[in-house]
Amino acid sequence: MSKRILLCDDEIHILRAAEFKFKRAGYEVVLASDGQEGWERILEQMPDIVVTDCQMPRLSGLGLAERIKDNPATCHLPVIMLSGKGFELSEQDIREKYGIRSLVGKPFSPRELFQIAESLLGGGEVAVASSAVSQWL
Repeated sequence: MSKRILLCDDEIHILRAAEFKFKRAGYEVVLASDGQEGWERILEQMPDIVVTDCQMPRLSGLGLAERIKDNPATCHLPVIMLSGKGFELSEQDIREKYGIRSLVGKPFSPRELFQIAESLLGGGEVAVASSAVSQWL
């Protein structure tokens, strides 16, 4: 059975680049263009992992991550947060308030994003030496 990933970003070129990498690896890919649409897709299709941009219209990635963490049906989902800007939150807030497992800076390599997702789905948190990885939590 293939793994299902939700990719949530308001920049279509980022969605398409990540979608291509994950589909080639056999994932079922669900796309959303903002946090609200992402939440709806999660409730409809329950992915195994979520990759979301931080800044999006309607509902931010942080808002989406908080919903995921606070809902008993979704709190188990690992969340990878993408951001083109630095985070002004403490590591404790990111982990405890939002449940984010990994922060990845933009621009990023789809291959490295894939490696992070595979590690998280495997139950590990293998450190990846990469300029794309802002912080492992």
